Amino acid sequence: MKISFLDLKAGYLELQPEIDAAIKRVLDSGWYILGEEVDAFEQEYANYCEAKQCVGVANGLDALHLALLALGVGAGDEVIVPSNTYIATWLAVSQCGATPIPVEPDARTYNIDPARIEEAITSRTKVILPVHLYGQPADMDPILLIARKYGLKVLEDGAQSHGARYKGRRIGAHGDVVAWSFYPGKNLGAYGDGGAITTDDAEIAERIRVLRNYGSRVKYVNDVRGYNSRLDPIQAAALRVKLKVLDTWNARRAEIASRYQTGLANVGLTLPFVPEWAEPAWHLYVVQHPQRDALQKKLGEAGVGTLIHYPIPPHLQQAYAAAGFIQGHYPIAEQIANQCLSLPIGPHVQAEAVRVVISKLQQFV
Repeated sequence: MKISFLDLKAGYLELQPEIDAAIKRVLDSGWYILGEEVDAFEQEYANYCEAKQCVGVANGLDALHLALLALGVGAGDEVIVPSNTYIATWLAVSQCGATPIPVEPDARTYNIDPARIEEAITSRTKVILPVHLYGQPADMDPILLIARKYGLKVLEDGAQSHGARYKGRRIGAHGDVVAWSFYPGKNLGAYGDGGAITTDDAEIAERIRVLRNYGSRVKYVNDVRGYNSRLDPIQAAALRVKLKVLDTWNARRAEIASRYQTGLANVGLTLPFVPEWAEPAWHLYVVQHPQRDALQKKLGEAGVGTLIHYPIPPHLQQAYAAAGFIQGHYPIAEQIANQCLSLPIGPHVQAEAVRVVISKLQQFV
C-alpha cells in the first residue's frame, strides 16, 4: 500500500464542482485584481478567526514582512523569534533590516518558551514573534504579559494554525496582528501562493492595505514606498469554498492524530504533547526518534511517505552564516531538527492508511 504524505488532488476532487464554479465566477466577472471576491473572503476569514480585520496579500512571507513594517520595525530593531521554526519567520525580520533574536522552544510543545523570552529582550527589541508551529497554539497569555510589561508588539505567525484555538478562542487576534499563509499544503490552502493578516486594530490593517498596493490608496497617488502583494481573486474564490469545510477537514486531522496518539503510545517515539488549553489544528503530526533517518528510510521502503519539518534550523542555515551562530548555540532546536519526523495526517488520509502507518511504526521502532 502506497501512502502519500499529503494528497492535494483529493481535496480538489472532493470540492471540484464548487471550486470550478468559484473560479469561473471570477473569470466571468472580468475583474482580476482585488475587488469584490477578495473583499468577501477577507470579511469571511476575519469572522472565522474572530478578528475585526483581514487583509489579503500575495503569500505568507509577505504577510509577515508587511505586518512587521506596519508595526514600525526597521533597521537597527530586534525581533524575538523562535529558534525552532521555518526560516520564513526569520526572513521577514531580515527583510525589514531588523535582526532576528532566537529563543529556544519548550521541548514538549515545540513552540517558543515564554520563560526564556524576557532574558532576550534588549533596548532594541520591538516585537515578539511567536509561531503556532505544526498547528499547535503557542502559550499566548504569558507572551502578552511580557509584551505589555516592556511595551512591545506581538505578531503571531499563524501559517500552520488555521482553525486552532487557544483557551477556547480561535487564533486570529490574540496579539496585535496575525500573519497567515495559504500555501497549497496548509490546512486552508489555495491553488498557488496566498496570504493574509488578521487583527483587531483598524490602523494596522489600513497600513497593510496601503503597503500591499504600491503604497497607494488612490490609483497613481502613492503615500509611501509600498509593495505589490495582493491576494489574487481567483485564489480568494477558491479559499472561500475551502473555508466552509475547514472545520470538517480539521476534524478529520484531529481523528487521525487521536489514532496515532493511542496506537503509538508505547512504541518508543516522542509523541506530540498537547496542553489542556490548546486545541491544535493538526497541520502536522510530528514525532521524534534518535534514529530518525533510518526510520524514515524504512518507512519509505514500506510505502509510507513522511517529511522532515525542518532538517536544518534557521540559525545553522547558510543564509544566516554571517550572524556567527555555530552548532550547539540552540541545542533544543537542533535536537528537534535531528530527530523530528512528520507522519501523514492530511484530511484525505484514509483509515486503513493510518492503520498501516501505526503497524509499520510498531514493527520498525
